[in-house]
Amino acid sequence: MNRREACIAMLPTLVSPRILLAQVVGRMARIGFLVEPALDAPLQRAVVESLREGLRELGYIEGRNISIDFRSADGKYERLPALATELMLLKPDLLVTAYPTAALVAKDATRTLPVVAVCVDNPVLMGLAATFARPGGNFTGVGSWAHEIVSKRLQVMRELVPNARRLGILFNPLAVVGGLDSPIVEWERTLGIPIQQYKSTSPDDFEGAFAAMARDGVGGLVVLADSNTYTHRVRLNQLCLQRRMPSVWGGRDWLMGGALASYQSDFPHMFRRSATLIDKILKGTKPGDIPFEQSNKLELVIDTRAARALGITVPKTLLLSADHVIE
Repeated sequence: MNRREACIAMLPTLVSPRILLAQVVGRMARIGFLVEPALDAPLQRAVVESLREGLRELGYIEGRNISIDFRSADGKYERLPALATELMLLKPDLLVTAYPTAALVAKDATRTLPVVAVCVDNPVLMGLAATFARPGGNFTGVGSWAHEIVSKRLQVMRELVPNARRLGILFNPLAVVGGLDSPIVEWERTLGIPIQQYKSTSPDDFEGAFAAMARDGVGGLVVLADSNTYTHRVRLNQLCLQRRMPSVWGGRDWLMGGALASYQSDFPHMFRRSATLIDKILKGTKPGDIPFEQSNKLELVIDTRAARALGITVPKTLLLSADHVIE
C-alpha cells in the first residue's frame, strides 16, 4: 500500500461521523415533524427550538446537512391522518411526533419508517413498543410519566384543597389510551377521596362538564394536557375562575391566571433529548433497537395569581418545593 492509499484508508477514523453520513447519503437528511396543536409562540419555544437546539449540539444545521418539514393540525385532530400522509409523500428519513395523538396516527400511517415519538405516556400500552428496553418495531422516543404523574397532580390538588369532598379529572378520551377507570380505583384508595371523570373532546363540552362538576360537588380539578385543553386553555382558565374551581394542570403554558398549578415533565428537556435518538437513527441504528427513554426531569409550577383570585392559601411546603412560582 502506498502513502496515498494509506491516508485514504485512515479517513474513516479521522473524519466526523456526521460528515461521513453526509458523504454516504449524498444529500441532506430529511425529518418530518407531526403535531396536533398549533405551533404558537409557547410551543415554538418549548418544542421546536428545543429540538433544533439539541440537533445543533450534535452538529446538525438546518439548510446545511438536515431539513425539517413541520406539519401542525392546528388543534384539529381529524386533520392529523392527512398530514401524516403528506409527510410520508416527502420521503423523509424519519418522522418525529409530538404528544400521544400524533404518535398514534403515525403508527397507523407506517410500519417501516423510523419514528421518534416524544411526550407519549406509555409506549407499550399505546402499542408503539414491545418493551421500553427493546421496542422492536419502527418506534423509539422519549416517554412522559402517565398515570404516575396524574397521581402526583391529584396529591398536589389534595394539598391545595384539603377539605374537598370529591376531585374531578377533565380529559380527552382520544388522548388517553386505555381510559382512566382502573387507575382511578387506585388513586381513590391512596387519597381516600372519590374521583370523578369528565370527558371533553372539544370546547363545546366545557360548559356541560363544569355544570356536572358543580352538581357532583367537585372541590378540585385536574386537567390533563392534550390539544383540546391547550388550544382552549384561556377559556378553561376563565371557567375555573368563574366557577371558583381550583385546578392542577399538565404544563406551565396552560396556566393563564385561573389555573392554580402545573406538574409535568420538562417538555423542552424531552425535545432536546430526542435529538440524540434522531442522531442514532440517521447513523444507522434501527429504532427498534433503541430503548424508549423516560423523562427524568419534572417541574412543579404554582400560580399565585390564581390562588389570590380563588381565595386559596398555598401551603408553604408546596411553595418551597415548586420549581417556579408565578407572582
